[in-house]
Amino acid sequence: MRTATPPPPPAALTVPEVMTALRLSRSKVYDLLRTNQLKSFTAGCARRIPTEALRQYIDNQMGEAA
Repeated sequence: MRTATPPPPPAALTVPEVMTALRLSRSKVYDLLRTNQLKSFTAGCARRIPTEALRQYIDNQMGEAA
């Protein structure tokens, strides 16, 4: 019997995906992007947040909370 391997996580997330992951509003996510607390790039006219940037943001927040 063959088990299916799960797909790899996406390399970059959309703003709505980050909103869901962090349980934040759209305006708060854009505030984080505008203040460079969360790194991003544009692909055409679409904003994308690398999963590593999200991980770094969370790590930074955890470090500040300690």
